Amino acid sequence: MIDAAQLDHLAQLARLHLKPEEREAMTADLNSILGYFEQLREVNTDGVEEMQRPVNLVNVLRDDVPGEVFAPEVVEALAPEMHGGQIRVPRTVEAD
Repeated sequence: MIDAAQLDHLAQLARLHLKPEEREAMTADLNSILGYFEQLREVNTDGVEEMQRPVNLVNVLRDDVPGEVFAPEVVEALAPEMHGGQIRVPRTVEAD
């Protein structure tokens, strides 16, 4: 289980500044979590095939088929503002 030195080390790695009352709660929480891992260690997994995911995932891809192309006049009519044949949009990134 977690002792004071291990808690200090973990807190330093996580850049946590724990108050005394937080240290007690954190120690209890970590010991509880480690207890669950101990329970998992006791499970008999003989004959269980190793797996990476609980379900078989397969990429579902569709053919990349070009769709309808809008005429430039239609795009210009829909655009809020045009400038030099291009759609002008509000700035989203501030320049330094």
